[in-house]
Amino acid sequence: MYIVTGGAGFIGANLVQALNQRGITDILVVDHLTRADKFLNLTDLEIADYLEAERFLNLLENDQMKGVEAVFHEGACSDTMATDGRYVMENNYQFSKTLLHWCQRHNVPFLYASSASVYGMTGTFVEERQAESPLNVYGFSKFQFDQYLRRMWPALRAPVHGFRYFNVYGPREFHKNRMASVALHFYRQYRLDKHVHLFAGTDGYADGEQRRDFIHIDDVVAVNLHFLDHPRSGIYNVGTGQAQSFNEVAVAVINGLERHAKRPAQDLSTLQKAQIIRYIHMPEALNGKYQSFTQANIHKLRYAGYDSPFLTVEEGVERYIHWLMERPN
Repeated sequence: MYIVTGGAGFIGANLVQALNQRGITDILVVDHLTRADKFLNLTDLEIADYLEAERFLNLLENDQMKGVEAVFHEGACSDTMATDGRYVMENNYQFSKTLLHWCQRHNVPFLYASSASVYGMTGTFVEERQAESPLNVYGFSKFQFDQYLRRMWPALRAPVHGFRYFNVYGPREFHKNRMASVALHFYRQYRLDKHVHLFAGTDGYADGEQRRDFIHIDDVVAVNLHFLDHPRSGIYNVGTGQAQSFNEVAVAVINGLERHAKRPAQDLSTLQKAQIIRYIHMPEALNGKYQSFTQANIHKLRYAGYDSPFLTVEEGVERYIHWLMERPN
């Protein structure tokens, strides 16, 4: 049996799909369905069982889980604006520790979601302590678990892989609301209003030219499965290694929709002049907490043996638009 925590969520459900594509259906999904519409991520997938996280934790603590091949731990409070620190630390940090220790006792591979948010505003995106300075309690919860794991390295019995995801986008993120990718936000805005909103210039960047390392969910899943097949314990950045601008994402979304409607593509300057791409001031709540630039250093990932190419924004958004347009939304 394979366990996927957060299995009804964005990354978790895509991992379940990938396991299904390998012919694996003996999968236990663990999640919270307080957001009931997340169940939609599972309706086309095959799983053996579902458990709420509290019930699952009770079974772990009473040593009642048997025959587990691997644990993909994607479950977490992922709201970077969360203010209930006790809840975030209990859900993200303590739960992760319990799972880690259980996997070590039972010699089960453990693959878990860390986050690029651990880097904060340092501007250095390499898996080293001096580059890490989270700006919110979500980032702190991920950072603190990475630190806890580092202290355990010499005593590890089973493989452990931590993945510092950068800006992930792609299918099965409808339920994430404001925490969904900008690709989905731009898609919805353009279909509704025929224009999209980006942040005006900040931190020395021109309007919409803030840059992030945007990675398609298919690449995230491929990294997870690579290390399931070829274990090499470590904490790894999972990004493309190439930052692209929010303007580039907006252009890719708009042109993807235009191509679908069999209309010609347009360049950035044309979209700006036509007020199809518009710029707004950044909300006060994000001042001093917004990463205007991220770019994964993927040297460690490549050195560990993952050598597949990553989708560019243009390639990945095109794939995502195709998926979105095939579904009612």
